[in-house]
Amino acid sequence: MKIFGLIGKKLDHSFSPQYFRQKFCNEKITDAKYQLYPLNHITDFPLLLQDNPDIAGLNVTIPYKTDIIFFLDSLSPAVKEIGAVNTIKFKSLSTGLQLIGHNTDYLGFSESIKPLLKPYHTKALVLGTGGSSKAVQFGLKKLNIDFLMVSRNPHSINQIHYSKLTKKIMNEYKIIINTTPLGMFPAVGQKPDIDYSLLTPQHLLYDLIYNPDQTMFLNEGKKNGCQIKNGLEMLQIQAEYSWKIWNNNF
Repeated sequence: MKIFGLIGKKLDHSFSPQYFRQKFCNEKITDAKYQLYPLNHITDFPLLLQDNPDIAGLNVTIPYKTDIIFFLDSLSPAVKEIGAVNTIKFKSLSTGLQLIGHNTDYLGFSESIKPLLKPYHTKALVLGTGGSSKAVQFGLKKLNIDFLMVSRNPHSINQIHYSKLTKKIMNEYKIIINTTPLGMFPAVGQKPDIDYSLLTPQHLLYDLIYNPDQTMFLNEGKKNGCQIKNGLEMLQIQAEYSWKIWNNNF
């Protein structure tokens, strides 16, 4: 039996277990299981491996997508640029077990947003600067879309504070992507602090959150005639790429 799973801090409402259970059922995969492995701290990771020697592959979610890198033996080229990991491949070598960090988030994001893009979607605002944001930034680069990061605590030349989002910027950047947890269940009443009155039907609002399926961020976009999309398809695509990586098919 191959054991796969997810590490993170709060995993009660995670997407992956149900997705993989359904996948195993639909595809009649009988020799695999998907488990949740909540970690209070990333330093508990070596003990997890010690206590669960049958693990064959892992996904990584917040808040450990960056911190996990310290515990890995090698990184994919994408991870070296992104700086965040959401998939760990377990590879058995004569010298022992090798853990390889991959990122499939950027693939899920790129493939799910690409069909929505119009000729005027040339610039994007990325709300948030965490591990998921890093994958989105890499995906935007692959799509040749310029982007500006928006943060409560900007600390680089390509980051601005929410209060600096002028009408000119909002009009110029027609894609707005929420990579923050604002609006995620159970805190569904929250939303990023932008001026939603400046949105137009040419704006595309993309939220990495999928629970609820329409956050307040997306709801504000819908009220202003924007095209909107949540993160469910992104998660589905990234999960399939994880499966391919674990099984040497990618």
